[in-house]
Amino acid sequence: MAVQMSELFATQRESLRYEPTRKRVRALLDGVPVVDSDRAVLVWEPRRVVPGYAVPAEHIAADIVDPPPAGSEPDPGSAEDRPDYFRIPYWDPRTPFRVRQTPGRAVVVRAGERAVDAFLPDDPDLAGMVLLDFLGFDAWLEDDDVVVSHPHDPFARIDIRGSGKRITLSLDGEVVADSTRARVLYETGLSERYYLPREDVRVELRPSDTITVCSYKGTATYFSPVVHGGPVPDFAWSYLDPLVDALGVTDRICFFHERMDLSIDGVPQPRPWTPWS
Repeated sequence: MAVQMSELFATQRESLRYEPTRKRVRALLDGVPVVDSDRAVLVWEPRRVVPGYAVPAEHIAADIVDPPPAGSEPDPGSAEDRPDYFRIPYWDPRTPFRVRQTPGRAVVVRAGERAVDAFLPDDPDLAGMVLLDFLGFDAWLEDDDVVVSHPHDPFARIDIRGSGKRITLSLDGEVVADSTRARVLYETGLSERYYLPREDVRVELRPSDTITVCSYKGTATYFSPVVHGGPVPDFAWSYLDPLVDALGVTDRICFFHERMDLSIDGVPQPRPWTPWS
């Protein structure tokens, strides 16, 4: 019987997973490389949909010590937070590093006055490896290129394709955008996104201070479309200076279509479920 690959990956989501990488991996604090390894592995802890990096302890140029005593600093993985995390089916990068189901020991990597959360998993396949909080470091490099947000998943990708189909987006009965010049961005495991030319957006877009960072696309700036006379906060975004994989959607506008009415060539589409629904 044939196996659908997406279903196969989904069945392993509750497992601790890892994959070696041939890239040289470095992490910096205050401009100094604290981690420098050619034997890093990508680690997906149970429920997590993006990987983190683990490296051999000897490839860390800092002290690996016990964390501060409980109560001396906020713990995003404390008991009062656990129900919020453990009642959702999977954890995206918004879930704090300290939240986990993996047996092991929490530690910190301490370099001078700086300390970064880390973890020593009990699993024998990861013996001697230190799992590191990606966001705790100032910068990461794979070979000589900077990586943002989280490591790239070797089993995920984005593809951008042009489409002449008519894409119409409406919110509360008002047409927000109408275009036959969409660029469709396909991303593994997520709903497709429609990036439209700005001139095909029919409503005012008020700039927002909100930004987000994607490991594959770069830094997104947000807009609040004005619908029925009032702004809808942070309902659209654009990549003004994207990473190389997303150059095809530069300066285009994308909307949260999972919260809108979308029609394609005049045919209404069901709203997909996403983490932003």
